[in-house]
Amino acid sequence: MNEFAIVSSLLDNDFYKFTMQNAIIKLFPLAKAKYEFINRGKHSFPKNFSDLLKENLQEMASLKLSNDERKFLEKNCPYLDSTYLDFLNTYQYNPKEVFISQNGKDIHMSIEGLWSSTILWEVPLMATISELYYQLTGKKCISDNKIILLTKEKLEKYKKLNVKIGEYGTRRRYSYKVQKLVLNFLKEKGNSVFIGSSNVHLSRIFSKKPIGTHGHEWVMFHAAKYGFNIADQIAMENWLNIYGKNLRIALSDTYTTSVFLKNFDKKLANLFEGVRHDSGNPILFTNEIIKHYKKLKINPLKKKIIFSDNLNPNKVATISSFCKKKINPFFGIGTNFTNDVGLPSMNMVIKMVKTLPKTKKKKWISVVKLSNVKEKSTGDKNLISLAKKILRI
Repeated sequence: MNEFAIVSSLLDNDFYKFTMQNAIIKLFPLAKAKYEFINRGKHSFPKNFSDLLKENLQEMASLKLSNDERKFLEKNCPYLDSTYLDFLNTYQYNPKEVFISQNGKDIHMSIEGLWSSTILWEVPLMATISELYYQLTGKKCISDNKIILLTKEKLEKYKKLNVKIGEYGTRRRYSYKVQKLVLNFLKEKGNSVFIGSSNVHLSRIFSKKPIGTHGHEWVMFHAAKYGFNIADQIAMENWLNIYGKNLRIALSDTYTTSVFLKNFDKKLANLFEGVRHDSGNPILFTNEIIKHYKKLKINPLKKKIIFSDNLNPNKVATISSFCKKKINPFFGIGTNFTNDVGLPSMNMVIKMVKTLPKTKKKKWISVVKLSNVKEKSTGDKNLISLAKKILRI
């Protein structure tokens, strides 16, 4: 690996990318996808940034699943069957799927290919962009000791709140080194509060089960294939068909929570252990979810909400206080753990923009995410308007 190589393991990625990849291979093996990089923070990239990014892609092409990594997955994720693990044994990143160009200080990037292949690019690419950006702009972070001290202060607050927290910060980390440093501390001192990380590679290093289920692109694809109105429902049913009694957390905001709840009937609400909140007011959301469970005559105290929207100790304190004796909250902390280093964190995403559900039909279908807040919506503006009209939002 060269001196600028940032991703050194095939498993240095979020767990839900692998769980979705497994489901795609089983259900939609011929589907194709297009992704685009969105520079929400209008960051200015230094000269030759794209060249170094391409070098990292070439380094990633040599990554392979090791025997020890396979054994870790077999032991900790038994629902990832041998057929999938055989596929992962042969999988390699293909840099030809990624198109990168630089115009002055702007970076343009898109990804295109089989969905089962391209799905793994998003998280390690964002982690690479983030770390390279700080390296090349000379933005130095606070010392390791200060990072540990900050992490300790946060952890003490979470312990006092008696909440369950996980680490979700791979994609916008300051660096691999910082994420590893924070995770090491959380593992050593987290006791019963810290439940694990979404990063599979670091979960293996620290002997923890990786956490996560599925992302927005899973539902976005279903909307392109089956229509906006029933996307949530079929996405959930397909997930259950693959994973049964495992990984049963439903994502609630791809086309707003109100639309999700229309699809979240008594059968699905009973089968899924809970839902994930990723946009909008968490208190209003919690109220909506509790009200929905009660309407279906389901006890909310037997269900979970995984909160994962830009969290910090103050937000967690407010949410956990509200949830007390009403529903069981869990918290996925991202950037506040892995990029709270005395510098502004990057605001960027890589999102699916088009899909080709059937290869016989050569017409690509645009996809959109509506979210509960306008800022988090992605996709073509005209299609967003059409989706809102169809869904009566």
